[in-house]
Order: sequence, then structure tokens, then C-alpha cells
Amino acid sequence: MNRVKKIRSGLFLGIAALAGGAAGAQAVDVAALKTRAVAGVDARAKLAQVITDSVFSFAELGMHEEETSKYLTALLEKNGFTIERGVAGMPTAWVAKWTNGTGGPEIALGSDLDCIPKASQKPGVPYRDPLVAGAPGHGEGHNSGQAVNIVAALAVKEIMTKEKIPGTLVMWPGVAEELLAGKAFMVRAGVFKNTDAVLFTHVGSNLGTRWGYSGGTGLVSVEYTFTGEAAHSAVAPWRGRSALDGVELMDVGWNFKREHLRPEQRSHYVISDGGDQPNVVPPTASVWYYFREQTFDNIKNLYETGNTIAQGAATMSFTTVSHRLLGSAAPGHFNRPIAEDAEQNIKAVGLPKWTDEEQAFAKLVQKNIGAPQDGLDTQLGELRPPPANPGSGPSDDIGDVSWNVPTIVVSYPANIPNLPGHNWANAIAMATPIAHKGVVAGAKVIAMTTLDLLTKPELRTAAKDYFTNVQTKTQKYVPMLAATDKPPVELNADIMARYAPQLKQYYYNPAKYGTYLEQLGIKWPMMDTPPGKGPAPKS
Repeated sequence: MNRVKKIRSGLFLGIAALAGGAAGAQAVDVAALKTRAVAGVDARAKLAQVITDSVFSFAELGMHEEETSKYLTALLEKNGFTIERGVAGMPTAWVAKWTNGTGGPEIALGSDLDCIPKASQKPGVPYRDPLVAGAPGHGEGHNSGQAVNIVAALAVKEIMTKEKIPGTLVMWPGVAEELLAGKAFMVRAGVFKNTDAVLFTHVGSNLGTRWGYSGGTGLVSVEYTFTGEAAHSAVAPWRGRSALDGVELMDVGWNFKREHLRPEQRSHYVISDGGDQPNVVPPTASVWYYFREQTFDNIKNLYETGNTIAQGAATMSFTTVSHRLLGSAAPGHFNRPIAEDAEQNIKAVGLPKWTDEEQAFAKLVQKNIGAPQDGLDTQLGELRPPPANPGSGPSDDIGDVSWNVPTIVVSYPANIPNLPGHNWANAIAMATPIAHKGVVAGAKVIAMTTLDLLTKPELRTAAKDYFTNVQTKTQKYVPMLAATDKPPVELNADIMARYAPQLKQYYYNPAKYGTYLEQLGIKWPMMDTPPGKGPAPKS
């Protein structure tokens, strides 16, 4: 009898403990945890600055983010993350994971790595002044996003460990985003198959997020290669068949077709191989197109139109043509419940408090490039419903991720408003106190939203419900990649081989210098503009 009583008593205590554990999980003071996360981010503000400045100094183009990836993975490994390198056939792609306990959700934090061709620029200098003339530079600000995520993750990881919160944190890079050549391959490789939510960060001039389809485009990136026959251009040109003629005829045909395309489309090209020298009829020539549209069907239609025009150009030039898909980006659709949750955290964090010096510097940069002199943003935007008739515009391959797992993008205020984008001017602020403050603000939002996703099962359920019953109810993901398509890892190899040795002498050394500005001997803020370096005269 006593033994039976003991068994019953033990069983009761076990059930009570389980109930108490469940009640405790439901009664987690998330607000208190988020206060601690904010403090944890503030405590790592120096790390945020070091990461931001270090990646800025590497200045690597897509598919060749070698120093960047080596640096970031070493940092994550040092902090307990397990690293898988060479993901999806891309040498600079990686996935870093850290798990606490069992049975918790998997939250993935991502941001891009690559920079812009010919955008080399000394940070903190309010006029054109490249570190290495002609070299790549962070004229998009991708040097800052991983700093946001890593600082946020380390603050959350500390809390998860102390409070025994189960879950997995996944860190991953947007490789070759400027080529739109990375994320679709990572999706195809199954990187996100076990992920409950993705929080993606991107540099901006304000702190915000969005949901639904809010504009922009998806695309396919395609290179067409024409093959003809070489001949001496002066002695016997009639014996040649010019591949360059095929390229030029395709471009002419496409430009005539533009009149009959939807006004929302965007398409542009560069001749990536125009032959070797004028006295040889080019036996091969290539042209590289981006075809952008707003829906999966319209992207495919644009792609097929390009293929038809290419074949016509080959027929007219008596050449043959082949094409290769270099990358793709789905039109993004972002998760409403997660965005609405993040918006509350954005309001709680608010914009950084800019100093008068920072505002004056921003206005000087704007003046020097001929932009409105509004300075840095001081008011948050608002989370609004998607527009009824969204406009066209840029593409980002985070769209492919968004159609496979509930996803949002959080922009953070690390750059100056009114800049042209994909330009050296966009690099000016990206290793200055402006960027450092913006990164810290973004990290706070990401840390808080990550904690919400880890501790609020109802948020994860709502996110999944929106993804299943709203976003993908009638439109499913349409991958543009064929099974045989491979990442174009050779792109940018020649450029980086030329400039990486020159850039290496400028790599940031945080053991010796407090900031990258200090290492370069640039005073902050620099308010002088030499003659000829200011705004161009108006015609």
C-alpha cells in the first residue's frame, strides 16, 4: 500500500511539474527578457563597430566574399556555433547553427555580404575619394547587416542559455546578392527546410519593415552566348560569321520590343564579351540580361521573349546561340504577423539620437552629390498595408526564401537618405558613427523579435497560418532554376584577382586601431570639401 501511494504521489508530482513547466513557459516575462536583450546589444556595441568596419575594409564582390566569410565564421565558431561551409555549391556560402535544449523552434537570421564594382570609397570623406581607384567598395552597405545579426544573436543566445529557452539560432549569408545568384541555390539545397521563421536585415536610412507584396520585382539573370566563325576583318571578312553581330541584333530587337512590354517590367543588359580585337571577326560574344517583372508568370514570359529574340538574332547573323541562367529572384512576399510583431519592437527601440555633427555631415554629403539636404531621418515610418497597385523597381533574392518559410526584412538606419544607390556615395557613411549607431538599433529590433518568436508559440502559429492560408493559398513558389543550373562561381574572379592584393593593405586592424577611421587617419566629422569635389555645376 505504501509503495502504491508513493508511486501515485510521484506521478502526481511529475504531472504537477509538467503543468508548472508549461505554465512557466506561458508566463515567461517576455518584456523583461527583451529589456535584457537590449542591454546585451548595448554591451556589444563595440563588437558591432568592429564587425561593420572589418567587413567594409574587405570590399569583396559576389561569389568571392572570401575574407568576409572567413572572418564571420571564425567569430561565430568562437562563440559556439557549428559551421557548415561551401553550402549549395558556393565556396563563400555557409550556415552557422547553435541549439539550446530540444524541441524548440529554429529561427534564421540572414543578411548580404557582397559589395559593388568600382565603388571604392574612403569612409567619412564627404566627396569622391577612393581607397583604390577602380576597385570594388561597399556602395550598398552590405558590410553592416551581419553585424546586426551576430550582435543580436549573441545577446539572445546568452538569455536562452540562462533561462533554458529551447531553440536553434541559424546564421546565414546572402552570397552574391548583387548578382541575384545565391539564395535560390540555398533554397534548392534545403537550407531552410527546418526553419520556422527568417528575419532578414538590409541597410537603409530608417528603421522599418513591411508585409505582403509591397512592390519591386523578381527577375532572371541570363547570359546569351553567340557562336560564329573567326576571319581576318580586312582580308576575308566574308568568310567570318560575327558573334558580335548576333549580340547587337539581339539588343536592337529587345529595344524595339520594349514598346510592347508592360510598363512595370525592367530590363537591362551589358555586353560581357564583345570579341578580342577589331581585326578579328568575333567567333564568340555574350550579352548578359536582367529580366525583371512583378509576378512569376510575367517573369517567365519575359524570359521566353528574350530567348525568342536571341534565336532570331542568331538566325539573322548566321550564328548559333545558347543561354545560361546565372541567377534568379522571386518577387518577395513577407509575413504579416511577424512584421506586425517586429513593428512593435521598432517603435520601442526608435531611431538613434543623431548628434548635430552627424546631421551636418549627412547634409554635406547630400549637398555634394546634388541631393535634397534633409539630413538623417528623425521620425519612424509606419507599417502600412501593401499598396493596391504596387510600383515596379528593384529585386532581391530574399524573395525566394520568403516563398519557402515565413520571412520578413528589417531595414535599419545605417546610411544617409537620398543617395543614388549602388554608388560610391552610399559607402561614405558605412564605417562611421552613423553606421555604427544604425547597426545597434537594428540589432535591438532583431534580438527582441527573435525572442518573441522563441517564446510565443502563438506568433509562430499565426505566421504559419498566414503563410499557408494567405500567401501560398493560390500562388505557390515557382523556382526559376533548373536542376542542371549551377552557381556562377567564376563571376568577378578576374576583378577580385586584380584588386584584392591592393585592398589587402587597407584591411582593418582592430587590435591596433579603435576604428577604421582612425586607421585611415580620417578625422570625424570631415566637413571640408576641396575645390572641384563638391556638387557638379548644373547645365
